[in-house]
Amino acid sequence: MPTPVVALNRAIAIGETEGPNAALEALETIGSDLDTYHLMHATRGTLLRRLGERGSAKAAYERALALAPTEADRRFLTQQIATLPTDN
Repeated sequence: MPTPVVALNRAIAIGETEGPNAALEALETIGSDLDTYHLMHATRGTLLRRLGERGSAKAAYERALALAPTEADRRFLTQQIATLPTDN
């Protein structure tokens, strides 16, 4: 069984090859193992953005932002939130 971080990276690859829905399903298999890992939530935010789920993407990015360990991570995540498409 792969480690949770390996499973996260696998989900990212699935997102590129099979699409964001398949990647989100793969993230579900990780469960709560990475709940405090900012990159898990950032990945979820990106996948949800790709699906046009602005509100859910924003919530995921905000969770990642709250967990982000470095200023560079916080700047990146703040930018991701700021550039989410607006609801029409």
